[in-house]
Amino acid sequence: MVLLGTLINAALIIVGTLIGRALRNIPEKMKETVMYAIGLAVVVLGLQMGFGSQNFVIVIISLVLGTVLGEWADLDQKLNRLGHWIEVKLGAKESKGSIAQGFVTATLIFVIGAMGVIGALESGLSNEHGVLISKGIIDGFTSIILASTLGIGVMLSAAPVFVYQGLIALFATQISLIIPEAALDLFIAEMSATGGVMIVAIGLNLMGITKIRVANLLPGILVVALAVTVIYQFNLMP
Repeated sequence: MVLLGTLINAALIIVGTLIGRALRNIPEKMKETVMYAIGLAVVVLGLQMGFGSQNFVIVIISLVLGTVLGEWADLDQKLNRLGHWIEVKLGAKESKGSIAQGFVTATLIFVIGAMGVIGALESGLSNEHGVLISKGIIDGFTSIILASTLGIGVMLSAAPVFVYQGLIALFATQISLIIPEAALDLFIAEMSATGGVMIVAIGLNLMGITKIRVANLLPGILVVALAVTVIYQFNLMP
């Protein structure tokens, strides 16, 4: 089932919100330690994915060129501006703890990020849902923390998460119908490995060790597709 990972992700956000409302006023030290634990788990997941590369040169080239494109387009800043625009339109700053604030804050955290894109692509291309399930667990714990302070509006973010990731997964299934199997297998392996490096960056950011603009790395996925296309067209397959 292509949308299984997306469904689980959305469901865990809802469950996390309900738990968070039941467990209000979670101690700050506990929140901090939980985020460190989540960050460590995310780093391990990213490393596991990165080691799956069949040709790590593709990963390096894709990350470097993708980052150049991302920095040139300043994707991270554009996404932040989009978030601020949504906050203004929904009046999220008008009252702390409002439904709007909880919805906007949670949506920006859960939707804007590399992990959702990578996981949805993996779900659509190979029917593997490990990344999205891991993201769902992270989002679930984050929902507990957010809902304890921002309220029930956090639960509403499950809807845009489902639509956004679901559309990417469904689009990816169509890619698999037109790309030759050998090229598709190589793309999946290198896309997952490249995405794994990005996920390591997400984990490090969660722990506060780095402040990597991960959104600016996302064009690396497109570079992977171009690299695989060149390799296949010129019969350079390993």
